[in-house]
Amino acid sequence: MDDEVQQPENEVGTGMLSVFGRQLKLFRERAGMDRARFGSLTGYSASTIAAFEQGRRIPPPRFIDQADEALGAGGVLCASKEEVARAQYPAFFRDAAKLEAEAVELHVYDTHVVNGLLQTENYTRALMGMRRPLLDEATIEQRVAARLARQEIFDRWPSPLLSFVMEEPVIRRPLGGEQVWRGQLEQLLLLGQKRNVELQVMPLEREDNAGVDGAFTLLMPRQGTPVGYLEVQGRSTLVTEREALHALSARYGIIRAQALTPRESLAFVEKLLGER
Repeated sequence: MDDEVQQPENEVGTGMLSVFGRQLKLFRERAGMDRARFGSLTGYSASTIAAFEQGRRIPPPRFIDQADEALGAGGVLCASKEEVARAQYPAFFRDAAKLEAEAVELHVYDTHVVNGLLQTENYTRALMGMRRPLLDEATIEQRVAARLARQEIFDRWPSPLLSFVMEEPVIRRPLGGEQVWRGQLEQLLLLGQKRNVELQVMPLEREDNAGVDGAFTLLMPRQGTPVGYLEVQGRSTLVTEREALHALSARYGIIRAQALTPRESLAFVEKLLGER
């Protein structure tokens, strides 16, 4: 069962994971259990329980539920589940991940790779393997799992409205090799059929492109004001200033008008698949 365990990106023993780990240990000791006994009740080894308590590994949500019940924590451990789950993401993305999970509208413009919400497991794993400096295998698997978990947004109800515009090189670049690339294009065709999803391609031949400043995302929460998200080289910015948001919104509208329509875009992807 330990294959669900994920290595956090943050330093050992710091932040939310450290706080949760100390709480877990206190409840375990109060219940009079050693790690081996507690592990047998939850399906984890004593060494894994130690890693959870020391903030060295990210406990899965199911474990937190089991621990809360087994230790009689009265919901205290479960109350931390959302914050513990945030630790599975790189630090720069954690705030955006929360906003994304709660958004009722999402508008995305991508210039280099297929957006994470649209990626196949193999495509994501290939991207993570290309990172420099190299990521260790545990971190790669953690990030793959986290990225796939984000795709639950497609099954939410009420369905959020999701719009994606990607530059033509994004879908032409065979990252991960021929089979990974083909699988990714097939995934785009499948997701593009969903009623709440619109996929568009910005052709290379366009002489006018409002997206020359780079990729960005607009997130519309159920309550409150829209938020912009910018990311580059492992650094991110949340945009909340009114004029800047207005500019991003206007820019996205122009980008959509300049791109192929959703129907034309899916036909473009199908044609690209047929050429190789």
